[in-house]
Amino acid sequence: METQVTEQSAAARFTANIPLVIIFLLLVDSLHFVFARLLLPYLHPLTSAFFVMGIATVETAVYLGIRGVIRPAVIWQHGRFFAAVGFLVAAATSLSYSAVRFVDPGTASLLAQTSILFALGLSILWLGDRLTRQEVVGATIAVIGVFVISFQIDGGSNVLWGSLLVLAAAFIYALHTAVVKRFGGGIEFANFFMFRVASTTFFLLLFTVGEGQLVLPPREAWVTLWLAATFDVVISRILYYLVLRRLQMSHHAIILTLSPVVAIAWSYALFGVTPSIQSLAGGVGVLFGVMMVSLGRRRAMIKARVAAGEPGGQ
Repeated sequence: METQVTEQSAAARFTANIPLVIIFLLLVDSLHFVFARLLLPYLHPLTSAFFVMGIATVETAVYLGIRGVIRPAVIWQHGRFFAAVGFLVAAATSLSYSAVRFVDPGTASLLAQTSILFALGLSILWLGDRLTRQEVVGATIAVIGVFVISFQIDGGSNVLWGSLLVLAAAFIYALHTAVVKRFGGGIEFANFFMFRVASTTFFLLLFTVGEGQLVLPPREAWVTLWLAATFDVVISRILYYLVLRRLQMSHHAIILTLSPVVAIAWSYALFGVTPSIQSLAGGVGVLFGVMMVSLGRRRAMIKARVAAGEPGGQ
């Protein structure tokens, strides 16, 4: 009993230390496209995505089962929510795993930052928000950066196709984030995460079977699958949602703009590849534009709170 209390206290201290959580988040969040590339020689991207998420589901279920905190009633109470989230994350994961057949992990990570722009667009359509001048300028710069990356002189159709896959995945993941932010905040975290991962695995299974790609991975792929499940899904997404719940979406977005920098470093260390000069130039535009949008959104929120006389407006 004393050991359990000590573990809970250590976990509470860690999650309360937001800067430390952010550092760990950036380290593991940057690995998504890296693991997808590592698994590419062994398996079809859909097969890789399914087994990664399946292993993550087993790990989560075993841990929460031992602790006795799994409540099956949660998925029945919020069935439509988990079905929507599971489908969206499964679609985004399958597209992003497929993208690394055409673009390097660093370039893919740079393009994935457009999810912030998609989130902004969803807030306009969903919540009726209006864009400030800074947000318009930032979004324009980011879009120009996307075009610079996607339409490369020497890249041919591969870079364009890979870019489109990443952009589609970014849009779908932004939609998932908006759904979670709006409807998932009241669900107890452990069971939210458990059924989010399980529902994603279910839809990835349907996708994989539908494509006729459900095969047993070769022996040499299992270690990479386990590492991807543990770091890219379990640890990464726990930290992602913890930070999302504790910070405003604008702050969350600004922090994650640093993720591609770490991804480029991982890509160079593991594969000896880096984005082309044109990709890096476009990537700088994407990151700068996204940061302008996020900071503009933060200022707009502060002004709205001041106008409404709410606390924390300063």
